[in-house]
Amino acid sequence: MKKTLPFLLLLFIILCHVPVLAVETAPRISDREIIENLSDLRGDIKELKAGQKALEQRFDDMNNSVNKRFDDMNNSVNKRFDILQWMLGLFITVALSIFGVMGRILWNQQKKLTQIEATLEAQKEELSFLKSLIEKLQSLIEKLLPPRGVL
Repeated sequence: MKKTLPFLLLLFIILCHVPVLAVETAPRISDREIIENLSDLRGDIKELKAGQKALEQRFDDMNNSVNKRFDDMNNSVNKRFDILQWMLGLFITVALSIFGVMGRILWNQQKKLTQIEATLEAQKEELSFLKSLIEKLQSLIEKLLPPRGVL
């Protein structure tokens, strides 16, 4: 172990001080090439801006189309709700009319029934009065007639 430690240390020092061989030197670029590249970049930027404007226009068109579709759908739903509201109102009106007619019929029937009950009660009283008169008349006739065995 004592012999390997100096060897590893020496190997480490050698590898750390080896010059880097992967670096390439860049070729010199002239001012003319830089200006040409800059003008190409400016042209590309202008094309990108034009493309961006075209994309914005497409998004605006799509947004307007979607908004129009939602407005059409909203109008359709509103028309359906209007029809539903009219139908519900008509149903309630018819139901209330039927309830009103039925209530009126029941009221009249109850009124007639009360009148009939009153006349029946009066007739019952008259019949009981007539019955008591008949009984009194029969008892009076029996008193005036001779006894049964006499005849």
